[in-house]
Amino acid sequence: MRPTILLVGSTGQVGWELQRTLSSVGEVVAASICGSFGPKIDLTDADNVSRLFRQVGPQIVVNAAAYTAVDKAETEEDVARAINATSVGLLGELAREARAAVIHYSTDFVFSGSSRKPYREQDEPGPLSAYGRTKLDGEHLLLDSGAAAVIFRTSWVYGIRGQNFLLTMQRLMREREEVNVVDDQVGSPTWARMLAEVTAQVLAQAAVGKLDLGEVRGVYHLTAEGQTSWYGFARAIRDAAGATCRLKPITTSEYPAPAKRPAYSVLDNSRFEATFGLALPDWRQSLLHCLQDQPAG
Repeated sequence: MRPTILLVGSTGQVGWELQRTLSSVGEVVAASICGSFGPKIDLTDADNVSRLFRQVGPQIVVNAAAYTAVDKAETEEDVARAINATSVGLLGELAREARAAVIHYSTDFVFSGSSRKPYREQDEPGPLSAYGRTKLDGEHLLLDSGAAAVIFRTSWVYGIRGQNFLLTMQRLMREREEVNVVDDQVGSPTWARMLAEVTAQVLAQAAVGKLDLGEVRGVYHLTAEGQTSWYGFARAIRDAAGATCRLKPITTSEYPAPAKRPAYSVLDNSRFEATFGLALPDWRQSLLHCLQDQPAG
């Protein structure tokens, strides 16, 4: 019997991809704040979340929803916390009561960026921003709920829809002769579809009894392999497109923003690969595959 999967945040970058990849695993009920292709969900309203959960009766919850406006969160931390933490803990409690499993996504922003080697799951967090703090709180609340919860920390997510670095750079390269790009923040660009495909593979293992999500509950790092700076990422985007726009590397201090970003947030994926038996692609390979999906022109 195919499990019922409640997908929360179905219109976001990762959620949009998950609607497609998870359909091979179970019956997907896609919930979003706008309710475009399924039921509406208001993650700031506990009664609404509880009511929808009980109506759907899922065996699996995949939570791809998040408050991701990093700079805006500095002045809207209460709203960010409601979505990134409080609602996550509630989903965990509901899932525990229903004996359902939870897949949830977190972020490299839970770390301070003071390291110079890839972060492992057991390394001490030290978020620099309201966004990072609320996402870390969400991790704790979900695990404290006692649910069979697997948390995937990822980074620098991009795709061909929504708002992300790839699309912003492509637009700026069309509009300008020169673009300034930060070169002293280092991370791993991660394609939204890769995240969705890997999630589906993990859940497929669980669906056929090869994996017990309760036994492997916890936090795992899940990003593309390799690392680069935002400038390096922009250069790869430009070169793949054959664009002629000049790129100028700048420092973080030359591009001030309300929220502090970690200078280094590369994540070590070895625990994920050892647990789930899946090898993750290099970020350059994923970028080329992503660009092949874009309409010409």
